[in-house]
Formats: sequence, C-alpha cells, structure tokens
Amino acid sequence: MSASPPDTNQEMHETMADIDTLAAEIGEQLGDQKTVTTEEIGEKLRTLIDEYHLPVSEARRAVIGAVAPEDAPEAMGNFDDQQSATLDAIERAEEWIDITVKVVELWEPGSDAIAQVGLLGDPTGRMKFVSFTTSELPELIEGRSYRLENVVTDEYEGRFSVKLNRTTTITELEDEVTVGESTESVTGALVDVQRGSGLIRRCDEEGCTRVLQNGTCSEHGEQSGSFDLRIKGVLDDGTAVQELIFDREQTAALAGIDLEAAKEMAQDALDTGVVEREIRERVIGRYIEVHGPELGRYLLVDSFETSPETPDPEDLLIRARALS
Repeated sequence: MSASPPDTNQEMHETMADIDTLAAEIGEQLGDQKTVTTEEIGEKLRTLIDEYHLPVSEARRAVIGAVAPEDAPEAMGNFDDQQSATLDAIERAEEWIDITVKVVELWEPGSDAIAQVGLLGDPTGRMKFVSFTTSELPELIEGRSYRLENVVTDEYEGRFSVKLNRTTTITELEDEVTVGESTESVTGALVDVQRGSGLIRRCDEEGCTRVLQNGTCSEHGEQSGSFDLRIKGVLDDGTAVQELIFDREQTAALAGIDLEAAKEMAQDALDTGVVEREIRERVIGRYIEVHGPELGRYLLVDSFETSPETPDPEDLLIRARALS
C-alpha cells in the first residue's frame, strides 16, 4: 500500500490544537482568577514549549504562576499533580493525561505524517494511539511497556484514542504491564461478509497465525498452511458500522458450517471460495447482538445472540451496496 504524501499543515494544526487545549484547560481551571485571556495563555505556552523547549509540565507551572494571582493557591495546586489515568477511565476528548501501558500491536501508518499507529493496553483495556512524524519521538516497540506522560485524548464516533505529541515523555519500564480486555457489545444487521472469509489457510510456523495469501506468509514465505474457518463481517446498527471477526467456533455457530464440513464442501467443488459464498447466503441479513474485545477496527466476537428483530430487506440491500 503506497503511503500518502506528508501533510505538514495537518501536523502543525495538531500541535497547535494540543497547546490550545492545554491553554483552555488552564483558563477553565483558573476561571475568574486568571489575569489574562485564554489566547494569551496559549501564546505564553507556545513561547516556553516551542522556543525554550521546556517540558509541558514545567511550561504549565510557569504559565500558571505568571497568570494566577497570589491568592489562588488552590487552582495552582490542582495543576501541580499530573493526571494519571487508566484506559477505561478516558471519557472525554482533549484531556492531557499520563498513562502506563504496553504496546500490544503496531500497524502500518497510512500516511507519512504519521510516525506510528497501533494499539496500547493496560489492565483495564485497550486503545488506539497515534504518534506524528514531526513530533520526533522515540519509537515505541511492540511488546514493551512504557510510561507515557503528556498524551492527549481524542474521540471519533464515540471511540477514544490517545495522541502522542512533541511534549510527550516516553519512559520504558522494566516491569511488563498486564493487558486486560474490555468487552464491547453491538447490535445490528449483518450487511456484508468481506473477502478473506470462509475457508482459509494459516501459517504453520510456531507462534504465527497469519493468513496465507497465495500460499505465502508475509513473515515466513511459502507455506503449505493449515486450514481454518472465519467470518470477516460488517454489522450495521443503523447509525454506524462495526467490522467483526468470527473465529472458527463462532463461525460454525452462526453459519452452521464447521471446519470439516467446509473442507468437504471445498473438495467437492474444487474451489475454496464456495465456502465463503455459502456463508454469505446463510448469514447476510441476520440481526444479532455480538460481544467481545476490540482489536483495532475489529470487534473479535466471543459470543453472540440472534435478535428477534428483522431488518427491512430493501434497507438492508441499500446498506450492503453502500459498502461494496
């Protein structure tokens, strides 16, 4: 996949927005006690961070000391303690927090403007993170644990993430952070079965579960592979879509086709694609409630229940065509 050209203006906007967010938080905390406007607070922060390269925590304390009257120790005290948070406690965007996490997975950035993107985890759950190229931060390594100070929360369509920025401090930890799984539930109509569903082959190398493409593992080269069964589906709840992955067990439960039956079906037809087509015929239009952890853009289905509600066939067709 070719990368998009770098978007310097976008990254400048992200950095300015981070400082503007901090300035707004300081202004809100001080309220009527502040002696300057929020815009002036932002300018002071930019001077200290951009020109004097102060860490954001020091710049914050310096600005508060300059703009708060002497009789406002309570407001200043609230900013002296950096807010630490667990991932499940993140409920608002544009908050500056510290987190202690493990890098669960790194993904391929879709743009040169993004240095790293992936999934972080702590005992309370998992969450997407983004680090921008112009922030010039040390790279995070998959599987290692870190203390990340001065990250900014973000939100898109009800899902939270964290953004690393040039003021973020990264400290690698000796002790590994335990990663828990937060379970999500979504109810809607199954409107699509994506390519890569049905009967697949996985890499035979120990510890590798990558799906083979044309008999080749992206990590280990040519492999004979072992058969597996899955569904990569799309659920529409009427307001948004959620991509799903059903493993072998959940696929058999939903479609009524187990691995052995799928292998026989493919052998009779001399075509593994027949399994995907049969699954599509059996499950498209089913109205279900699914449960499981989120991994990136996918919800990994641990369990599901069939809902008695039946979607309108014409509406279902319109939704499916919109995804094709």
